Amino acid sequence: MGEIKKLTTPLTDEAIRNLQAGDSVLLSGVIYTARDKAHKLLCETLAAGKELPVDLRDQLIYYVGPAPAKPGQAIGSCGPTTSSRMDSYAPVLIRQAGLKGMLGKGPRSQEVIQAMQDCTAVYLAAIGGTGVAISHAVKKAEVIAYEALGTCAIRRLEVEDLPCIVAIDCEGRNLYQQGIAQYRRD
Repeated sequence: MGEIKKLTTPLTDEAIRNLQAGDSVLLSGVIYTARDKAHKLLCETLAAGKELPVDLRDQLIYYVGPAPAKPGQAIGSCGPTTSSRMDSYAPVLIRQAGLKGMLGKGPRSQEVIQAMQDCTAVYLAAIGGTGVAISHAVKKAEVIAYEALGTCAIRRLEVEDLPCIVAIDCEGRNLYQQGIAQYRRD
């Protein structure tokens, strides 16, 4: 097993270029949560020429709709949402808002990968089914935008050593495609 890399937000081009598909990562710093409804509102705001409710430049969005926190917890179970649900919005946020990282589960579209390559961004994967374990890495959580969306509202999370894997790096190397190729029978 290779070395586990530490990654801290805000994300820099240098830190992103140091990551390769398959790397294990411990993510720390401030990240934001958003799912498809929030992504739609963010993109509509950009299209209208208005300012976003959160500055996404050099930031990372975690695709999650967390469960309510129990007493004494910062957040409830918070496992990743299927990332392809955000594929029609992610290129806009990468190109126009300066988003540098995404965290979710599952493969991404070629349009998202191209935007990542063009703008030096990275896609990290969290393991589905580990929402309770992931919640222990969240030290603080607060709703900062679109509160009416409930669990889909945008949250600001402070995380420490959230475990994830580089699924697609800024060069377009894709762990999902590498895995299929590895087991393909010719």
